[in-house]
Parts: sequence; C-alpha cells; structure tokens
Amino acid sequence: MNGDSHIVVDVRAVEKSFGEGQNRIHVLKHVNLEARTGEILMLVGPSGCGKTTLLSAIAGTLKIDGGEVNVFGQPLHDMSGGALTRFRAKHIGFIFQQFNLIPTLSIAENVSVPLLIQGVSNGTAIKKARAALESVGLGNRWKERPNKLSGGQQQRVAIARALVHEPPLVICDEPTAALDAQNGEIVLDLFRGVARSPDRAVIIVTHDNRIFSYADRIAKMDDGEIIEVHEQSQDVKPHFEHEAAH
Repeated sequence: MNGDSHIVVDVRAVEKSFGEGQNRIHVLKHVNLEARTGEILMLVGPSGCGKTTLLSAIAGTLKIDGGEVNVFGQPLHDMSGGALTRFRAKHIGFIFQQFNLIPTLSIAENVSVPLLIQGVSNGTAIKKARAALESVGLGNRWKERPNKLSGGQQQRVAIARALVHEPPLVICDEPTAALDAQNGEIVLDLFRGVARSPDRAVIIVTHDNRIFSYADRIAKMDDGEIIEVHEQSQDVKPHFEHEAAH
C-alpha cells in the first residue's frame, strides 16, 4: 500500500440489531472501521460475530440502526433507495456467498448485468463479460447456464460479475470458500490487481486462512465488535497456501 492511500470507507459507531424485545440480538455494537485505497482489508472472526452484517452495511444492502457508513464521501446511511441503488451500481462490486446467479441466463449474460444497469449496450456488455470470464479461467464456457457449472466455477462467475464494471470498491463474502488452491490463487491475484489500481480498494470477509497472506490489513471481529486491526508487511509476494481451509 502506497503513501498516497486515502480512506474510502469510513464506518463510525455502527449499530445493528435483529428481533424484538427479549429476542432482540445486537449484532453490531458501536463498530468503527476504515478501508483505504490501495489495500486488501480482510475481516475475520468466528461464525456469527457480525462480519457479513457489517459487510452488508458497507455495501448499502442493509439499513443500520445507528452510526454512519460513508463510502467515497457519500453517507450511505442517509441515502434514499433510488440514490443508493445508483451509487452501488457505479461504485461497488459485491461478491455474494451464495453466488446469486440467474439460472435462465448464460454465464456471460449473468456477468453483463452490472454493465446493462449502467446503460452499456448489450453487444459491448457481452464482449466485456467474456473478457471478465477469461480472466477467471472460464472464457470457453461463456454460453453455458449456471447449472452446468460446479460450485467453484459458479463462484468464479460471481467474481467476474463483480469486477466487470471496474467498481472502485470490491466487497467479497467468502470468495474463496468453494475454490481449490489453483483457482484461489488466480482470484486473489485478480483482487490484488484491483487493490493496487489507483483509487480502488477490496474488502474480504473470510474464514479461509489460506489467503491471509494477501491482506494488507486484517480486522478481527468478535461478538459484534472490532477487537483488533493490524497491518501486514507485503515485502514478500503473497501466496495461496496449498492446504485445507479451516
């Protein structure tokens, strides 16, 4: 990460609860977090600690109960539905844990959706989608439907879809969980390239300790709070560990 980096995600005192009365669960408790340009920030911690909820708040897909979520200087917590949708379409690429591919579309058509939302012509969108699929090793499968692919291949399609419109912020929920070491390394190298581009950043929620070496900073969560953030030296090229993920 270079010295010219600046804050693009600024989470301040964010609170989020689910349920009512005695069943109310406080999932995020006064969370503060920053993400900067030029970095891969990984969010780690035990299952149920609030990582995905925080990621959804940063992506603007979940309304918070209190605090602030500012992304590229814009207050997502105060934005209306339409403005928020337009902002997300232009600035954020979200890789969902469940892929969320449209089964009736080819994988190229799935990948082209963010471009079509921005008004790109169908022909240009498909051309860019095919290039994005090529970058994740699926260029020769572009006509196929999602049900013809393995879980790991569908994950790579979801990654191509999140990157195709070159969003300045890429947000990922367990992006390597379904990937073997070879494809995991391809994907992490892509994310690293994104993070090293001017004015772009990547945030990854993960349990996959094979990929920790790719992080510039690691934020540890527990019980709805950020308990520690530490920086990692990137003097040595990171590598995807060839061992079982935990």
